[in-house]
Amino acid sequence: MTGTIIENLSGRKLAILVSFLLLCQLICFLIGGLVAPMPANAQNILATVCRDKSTVKNDTTKWYYNRGKGSCKTVDLGETHHDLSETDIVFAFQMPVPRESKILDYSRWQQNLIGVLQVDIKYHSQIEVQPRSTITIDARLAYRNKGDPEDEWKLYTQSIEKRHLDCDIDVKSEEYLYNCSAIPLFELGSLFHDFYLLNVRLPVDTPTMNSHIGHIQDMWLTVINQNGGFTKVWLSLKTVFFPCIIAILVWFWRRIHMLQRKPVLLEKMLLSLGLALCLLNMPIEYFTLHFDLPFMLLLGDIRQGVFYATLFSFWLVFAGEHMLIQDASAQSSVKQYWRHLSAVAMGCISLFIFDMCERGVQLRNPFYSIWVTDIGTNLALTFIILAGISTGVYFLFLCYMIWQVFINISHKRQSLPTMCSVRRLHYEGIIYRFKFLMLATLLCAALTVIGFILGQVAEGQWKWDENIELEYTSAFFTGVYGMWNIYIFALLVLYAPSHKRWPVVENTSDTQNLSEEIEFSPLPSERGSSEISSLTSFIRKTTID
Repeated sequence: MTGTIIENLSGRKLAILVSFLLLCQLICFLIGGLVAPMPANAQNILATVCRDKSTVKNDTTKWYYNRGKGSCKTVDLGETHHDLSETDIVFAFQMPVPRESKILDYSRWQQNLIGVLQVDIKYHSQIEVQPRSTITIDARLAYRNKGDPEDEWKLYTQSIEKRHLDCDIDVKSEEYLYNCSAIPLFELGSLFHDFYLLNVRLPVDTPTMNSHIGHIQDMWLTVINQNGGFTKVWLSLKTVFFPCIIAILVWFWRRIHMLQRKPVLLEKMLLSLGLALCLLNMPIEYFTLHFDLPFMLLLGDIRQGVFYATLFSFWLVFAGEHMLIQDASAQSSVKQYWRHLSAVAMGCISLFIFDMCERGVQLRNPFYSIWVTDIGTNLALTFIILAGISTGVYFLFLCYMIWQVFINISHKRQSLPTMCSVRRLHYEGIIYRFKFLMLATLLCAALTVIGFILGQVAEGQWKWDENIELEYTSAFFTGVYGMWNIYIFALLVLYAPSHKRWPVVENTSDTQNLSEEIEFSPLPSERGSSEISSLTSFIRKTTID
């Protein structure tokens, strides 16, 4: 048995490799902290209240906006005397808002757009807002591009949606406004066009429709989109990492097939992990610069879910393969870990179903949201809370498994003094290297779990309208993403089979003059073993010297 590169690589070369990988990790953090802007940008837009003079109120070719040729006639709802009915009022939001008298437009680098509605309701003693009122919204979204006439808006989508309106007030006075919860309105999976226009009406088709929502004075729309500068940095990292992982994966699998045995479980798991990382690294976001792909958010969630499932499964197998869980003569298989892997699979499938219920339906109707009903909100919160608890429990269980590995190694080290000095030094070096790798695995798992939990909270904070302050910096994003690539790159290199052929040293009295790169001859009982390395063989059976 020749062992792995981590066992046979000289200390000098290993130090150079680790230093290079740590430098790459530092660069990933610095790129996010010094080069990339914040991952997302939020902009608050005050609605322009337009007066609809048309006889036909449902004309989809008529649009209301406040800038450019054909802009609407505005009204002030704060005035008490006006001859407007509810059907004559249109709340218009033209996106994006100009800055410093400059007309801005959206870039396809900004990837997606989320809209959250906030209503300002003025207190009136004769029209009080009922608790848990239902507001019916007739929402229409239009777009136009550069070069189009200013009055040529094209319909993107429309829908009549019902939302719950939770409002309370501290002082019931005519000059005070209600404190109302935010209303999730729409989510676009792609930002393909340059300008967008949202027209919102509050229909009163029945006597009870919108009859308990009070006197709406203003509306605000908070639009959240990914920063284009951050997308460029993110895709640049993907463009660099993608071919590197492909190359090291091909090199790793070629070395496996050069051996006189079939690949063992840990090698297959490493291959699966590398393939999952390649799927995550694939920079398909470049296609969004030329094509309108509204399913990119859903596809991104699926790719990340596949990577999480493979990574979490690998860590369980990686720790389990270095524990005393089976007889040395038996070869490992996935069946031994079916309980652990089933738990990971169930968690990922649950999140996939939840994602399909949200973003899957939004492919047909961007105004749909699972958060608009009590059942949907409770279900969504349950999924997010359970996901956070499950990942926390997973991390604690992984810590327990790694602790068990360290205990097993400590027990087996008691037999090292009975060995000859050459073999004792060989195994001691391997153990130190392995412990360092396991601690790096634990750190990687901790940052991954933290990133997963914060990602779930950050995604839902606008929708469940909780005052949660999260400073989710670009450095954390790029740092954790770089850590995944560097960690898996290191595993593929260090756990690749070593093909060194060095002469067997028979005179153990000259151990001080041995080269660092001598590969020690296996014991007769170790020859023909199916283990990936001499360390797993050493842990799983009684040492024979």
